Amino acid sequence: MELFGLEIHAWFTIVTVVVMFGLLLKTKLPVEIVFLGGMGALLVSGSLPVKEAISGFSSETVVVIAVMFIVVTGLVHTGVLQWVVKNLLGQPKGYARAITKLMLPVAVLSSLLNNTTVVMLFINVVKMWSKKLGITPSKMLIPLSYAAGLGGVCTIIGSPTNLVIAGFYKEKTGEAVSFFEPLLPGLFCVTVLILSVIAMRRLLPDRKSPEESFESISDYTVELLVPTESKIVGATVSECGLGGINGGRLIEIVRFDKEIISPVLDEEFIFGGDRLIFSGDVSSILELRKSHELVSATQHVYKLDDVDKKRKISTAYVTFTSSLIGKTMEETNYERDHDMVLVAVARSGERIEMSPHEVVLKAGDTLMLEGRRIDKEGMKHDLHFFDSENIANYSVKTIVSTLIMLAMILLAALGVLPLLNACFIAAFAMLLTKCCSISQAERNINWKALMVFAGSICFGKAIEHTGLSQLLAEALLGVCGSDPIVVLTAICLVTTFATEFISNTATSAMFFPIAYNAALTLGCDPMAFCMGLMVAAASSFATPIGSPTHMLVYAPGGYRFVDFVRIGLPMNFIILAANVFIVSLLYL
Repeated sequence: MELFGLEIHAWFTIVTVVVMFGLLLKTKLPVEIVFLGGMGALLVSGSLPVKEAISGFSSETVVVIAVMFIVVTGLVHTGVLQWVVKNLLGQPKGYARAITKLMLPVAVLSSLLNNTTVVMLFINVVKMWSKKLGITPSKMLIPLSYAAGLGGVCTIIGSPTNLVIAGFYKEKTGEAVSFFEPLLPGLFCVTVLILSVIAMRRLLPDRKSPEESFESISDYTVELLVPTESKIVGATVSECGLGGINGGRLIEIVRFDKEIISPVLDEEFIFGGDRLIFSGDVSSILELRKSHELVSATQHVYKLDDVDKKRKISTAYVTFTSSLIGKTMEETNYERDHDMVLVAVARSGERIEMSPHEVVLKAGDTLMLEGRRIDKEGMKHDLHFFDSENIANYSVKTIVSTLIMLAMILLAALGVLPLLNACFIAAFAMLLTKCCSISQAERNINWKALMVFAGSICFGKAIEHTGLSQLLAEALLGVCGSDPIVVLTAICLVTTFATEFISNTATSAMFFPIAYNAALTLGCDPMAFCMGLMVAAASSFATPIGSPTHMLVYAPGGYRFVDFVRIGLPMNFIILAANVFIVSLLYL
């Protein structure tokens, strides 16, 4: 059955993809659930045979990515990455040298390792480093994320999109893409990226980081509770010495019966169960807990001894995927479920004069939390903790894990072993030499990401199986003509902007069949379009949701959405031009 020249299964595939994109853009549904649902829809409708629908889970690409998680875990836990970060930056003179000194090593590391891991290791170092150089972190963190994203293009294992495209290419031609095949296009585009960042540095924002906002009277609020037996119960605000705090003030009292006192006068009495809302220097306010017998608590406390003395404070920012966005902490059971208390909220550039528990949370808000054992791993979907980086433990295993990684690269690059075999040997060696334990490896395998990669391969096959790729390739040629450079530019342009809003792995999987068929129709080397697609899929610069690394630097840099658009949009076109130029020069 056909409708407007397309079979019903082709139309169903189009509708499924559009619905998925809509769900990813407009809802907070987990990405892996959206992909799993889409795969199920294609399978149940008969649009894709069972064997092809589930082939992504047994794909060599997905297995390589899973095994690489174990290899990277070994490198992190033995301190290899931390040592590299610590010894790379130095003390350069001038912004141009600083950017080069930062972006080049990050790009190199990202070509061999997971770029999210690299960025997590560099964030705190860059923040401290930028202060020594007299540069705000916001001038450095976007370039850090850009270098990590595009640097992954330089090798097959540097980016999941490279592995997906290489997997499809091998399936079509029977030839494996060599380990360093993308090196020249990737290196050229990384060089252009660094030069462009230096040239357009005025477009980089000069923002205050969330840590700095905790030092500013205008950017945060702190909430403390008065125990029933506190020594200040029955005294006035003035008598307690709460009227004039060094670097802050008492802006609101919330009575135990929900009555709100604001503004707070000096003659106002303090009662047991009152919640005191302060605005000011966080360290000075938290000192009041000792001097005035106040506590951080979600429920009524009768005396100071009722609160666990072993509770510690941690800071975290609200991620873009957080279930807390659009809610107040008071509306949720989040504190009770995770056995911690919200102490303070900071929002860069915005004065918040209300109880932290009444603040409607936004992505990028910084929260100060107190608890005995805060489950950072259990909350990673909602919050990213500033103090969650791994602590290096240098030993002989640091050298061992480095040698294992180098051996893996050499075995794969020289063609001694297939990439999958080399990765398996490296992962087994990491476990055998105890560079990481089995439990550490298990915890660090991102099963949700693997689900997305498998789903991406499924949709790429659906586009091919239903004939959509051939039809879209022919339509593209009808619009762009028969000039390979024009067609390559069109494919890379659409891919670049698609990756700003959806998974770059999914984008590359969906566009590969179209690019491959277009290359065959034009009589060009398909490798040209594969290389162009690899770079284009990594060129998401204009939105913070375009890459996981952008989300990592968004809050620490104190950024706003428009900051990425301002420099990222021109960067998209610059890298697009560099991509088409170098790929055409090398392959067409």
